[in-house]
Amino acid sequence: MLIRNSLLAAALAAALVSGAAGAQTLSKPVEFYFDVDGQTTKPVIALRETGEAAMERLAKILERKANAPAEAAQLGHLAMDAGRAELGRQLYARAFRDVDSGSSLWRAINWNYGWDLYRAGAYEDAFKQWTVLHNARSVSAAWMPPTFAVALWQLGRKDEALQWYAAAVRTEPDLWRGTSRYAELLPDWRDAERATLAEVQQAWAANPPRWP
Repeated sequence: MLIRNSLLAAALAAALVSGAAGAQTLSKPVEFYFDVDGQTTKPVIALRETGEAAMERLAKILERKANAPAEAAQLGHLAMDAGRAELGRQLYARAFRDVDSGSSLWRAINWNYGWDLYRAGAYEDAFKQWTVLHNARSVSAAWMPPTFAVALWQLGRKDEALQWYAAAVRTEPDLWRGTSRYAELLPDWRDAERATLAEVQQAWAANPPRWP
């Protein structure tokens, strides 16, 4: 995997500035989560190329362009997907440095970075990233209940995970009461992630928490 040395040096020299800085507190789930929040739950794509070609082009753009948050985020995602977690973190740091925290791009970068952290096994950092996004939004987004349920389950905070899963069931009972539609509902999730959520669903079915 080729990423130019000058880009790597610049990334590693950058201060680590991310949406997950500092301690974060997640409030209890509300009753319903109907907001689609489509501007958040989308990939950050500056270039349509994939693989090595995309990485080379993105690296060249970042070398010559001072403010390129989408390019930095996409390259950060590609780096983390290739197992280069530290480089990915630094590239995401650059993206956060250059993006306005009130923008839809900031929201999408947060959401995608959370998933890259989760898939790197950094469950606590992923949870913090999504919590920053949750606390910054005055919406009840549909992505929140299953995402927080799976993150909290991985952190061993199972009672909280069940509360969040219960919010998904309250919102759309026909969709979340069972697991048969997970592939349809969560097409971008990996099989292992859907399997973890299925563990949450089984625990919820055995003893559904009451509301409120």
